[in-house]
Amino acid sequence: MALNNFFGEISKTHKEHINIIQKNKKISLGGLVGSAFSFFSKELFNSLNSSLMLVLNNKEEAAYVLNDLEELNNSNNILFYPASYRRPYEIEEIDNANILLRSEVLNKFNANDGKIITVTYPEALFEKIISKTTLEESTLSVKVNDKLSIDFINETLFEYDFKRVDFVTEPGEFSLRGGILDVFSFSNDLPFRIEFFGDEIDSIRTFDIESQLSVEKINQFNIIPNISKSLSSESRQNFFKYIDSNSTIIIKDRVFLKDQLNKLFDKAEQIFENKNAEIKQLSPKSLFVNGDDTLKALEDFKTIDLTQSQEDSPIIKFNTTPQPSFNKQFDLLIEDLNLHHDKGYKTYIACSSEQQAKRFHDIFENIENTE
Repeated sequence: MALNNFFGEISKTHKEHINIIQKNKKISLGGLVGSAFSFFSKELFNSLNSSLMLVLNNKEEAAYVLNDLEELNNSNNILFYPASYRRPYEIEEIDNANILLRSEVLNKFNANDGKIITVTYPEALFEKIISKTTLEESTLSVKVNDKLSIDFINETLFEYDFKRVDFVTEPGEFSLRGGILDVFSFSNDLPFRIEFFGDEIDSIRTFDIESQLSVEKINQFNIIPNISKSLSSESRQNFFKYIDSNSTIIIKDRVFLKDQLNKLFDKAEQIFENKNAEIKQLSPKSLFVNGDDTLKALEDFKTIDLTQSQEDSPIIKFNTTPQPSFNKQFDLLIEDLNLHHDKGYKTYIACSSEQQAKRFHDIFENIENTE
């Protein structure tokens, strides 16, 4: 109940600010320290009728904010959009788990499946993506009662560069046993088990890799290939050309984003020039984006900057300060809480679990009993 009161007060505080944001295409924010940014992003998202994207400076920052938002929202509309590999043209370093996360974001936008929050960073935006048309052409929709032969799906999976194995363990694999097909699509974080009755799909379930037990019975799903594997055929586009044009984008540091993308692009050009000419690959301009093109693409969106880089935009100032470091010295924590209480502040301590909340309660109770 206390946390609900806290969100209520946050809503009252931010209501006027959010109204200003909704009336302006460009705006700058200042003074959001620590998780105050996550609280604000949550309230802003709840007030929007479209998706929200947060562009942080690096993967670590993005992961922290993602964790905050997942704790605050407790829903499945918060997605992470990571880079698929560490260095340009190093396809052997592609991480299938990251490809799955990227595909999930694209699939959500492509299906127009409600508004979402996407958290990302420059290295992820650096990679161009396949067009919506190409994604649709490379997606096989599977539904219960569909007339699809096992042979047809088998051939399609090979065309999508899926690997046939005895037991699926990661995206891009499938197995076939009699009338049962297991496939780990890049559209979901769990594999699917399809049971056939002749050439008709009788049932579809997600299942756990370790136990092989069913998790959820579903009616349909999409089989999506590795969207980052082929580098020689599809035309690609800037990620911002793909997402909903009504989306709102929050940028941690516009200048840093531009500089980082330009550095990545220059590095890609150097690697490309040193590559074996006998191996035909697309140029960096076809596969990656630079900072200038990205800032130009952002002009089509409502943008919010956390640095005052937009001179012609309104500025909203927040009065938040960093949390002091107490280093497990709870007497200092209590002293700080009392100090703010005397100044008329109301303090909320958010915990990630009941166990953590109980530990705080026991610590405060012990200190109180010893005084």
